[in-house]
Amino acid sequence: MPYRILIVDDEPDLEQLIRQKFRKQIRQDEFEFISAFNGLDALDILQKDNKIDLVLTDINMPRMDGLTLLQKICEMNSSVIKAVVISAYGDMDNIRTAMNRGAFDFITKPINFEDLEITIRKTLLEITNQKHAAETHDRFVAVQKELDIARNIQLSILPQGNPPLPEIKEIELAALLSPAKEVGGDFYDFFMIDEQRLGFCIGDVSGKGVPAAIFMAVCKTAIKSIASNGTAANECFLSVNNTLEKESPLNVFVTAFYGILNIQTGVLEYCNAGHNPTYHINSSGKVNTLPPVDGIPLGYLRNFPYGKQTVTLQKGDTLFLYTDGVDEAMDREENEFSEKRLQNALKQFADSSLFDLNQAVLDKVQEFTGGLPQSDDITVLSLRYSP
Repeated sequence: MPYRILIVDDEPDLEQLIRQKFRKQIRQDEFEFISAFNGLDALDILQKDNKIDLVLTDINMPRMDGLTLLQKICEMNSSVIKAVVISAYGDMDNIRTAMNRGAFDFITKPINFEDLEITIRKTLLEITNQKHAAETHDRFVAVQKELDIARNIQLSILPQGNPPLPEIKEIELAALLSPAKEVGGDFYDFFMIDEQRLGFCIGDVSGKGVPAAIFMAVCKTAIKSIASNGTAANECFLSVNNTLEKESPLNVFVTAFYGILNIQTGVLEYCNAGHNPTYHINSSGKVNTLPPVDGIPLGYLRNFPYGKQTVTLQKGDTLFLYTDGVDEAMDREENEFSEKRLQNALKQFADSSLFDLNQAVLDKVQEFTGGLPQSDDITVLSLRYSP
């Protein structure tokens, strides 16, 4: 599609000279010239034709001069249309006024047509760059809107409510997820398997962004689907692992923790698929990790024999689960927040509500990083046994 150039001059000879000079470009459909004999006619054309790229305008013309035309073009709020003024040699006052009113460049009479071609091509290059920038911005805005929608969808598939399971009086639950990007690969979930058993999990998909978010949804759905049948924790992870190993892209895997708590007896059965250790805070505020259990990330090696552990929670005991966006958060010197700082925070806020405990940990991480952009997704899940 040719560049459309509007020539505005009350001397018809100028248009003919320009068309003669650029006849090759016209034949090759590179340039298309349109003419107007004064600013008023030019403004009418510009208002009706939104395909004009460049305006070549004289300054001194009847009915509406070039300076007034420049002002009108500016009022049209078109950042794409560029104007080059044509003025008599030495008419610097008008040229300065024209530049102040938005002219991109100027040429002087008598016209040097080599200089005119250089000026036209330089101006059209700027127009092209601005169009590309505008298109890129529009695409960015569209993508951003889609990511915002994706973020809302992702958050909507996580358990909602405060408290999230108000009908279950034997436990308290609170969770917090803060993606590093609009969407992320962290997830958590909790659900009643039957009247006595609560299933809960946390996970972290390798990578960030949209691919991780999609795989996160697949993994979370698979865990809940299999776990809802009452499957043992390690058997659940074996089945999920084999499903993900078959379906997952190369080098994508998931670390996860899954626990089954009998809310009547306090017996907790759990399995860990290469995830961070889960902290156990007893009613007196002592902080330890749950006994370790063998496991590798889900989707990594088919038919891996996951182990399981069983412990019994006492009244007032709290479990704290988290993803590595917490302990691996770095400050400006690239020091990690570390498990030690996390343990200190858990000790400091052990008596707080679960919501306050989660928020306090996040605040400690943000304080440690000193306002640096979050480099990884952060998720925490707290559970308190209160029969």
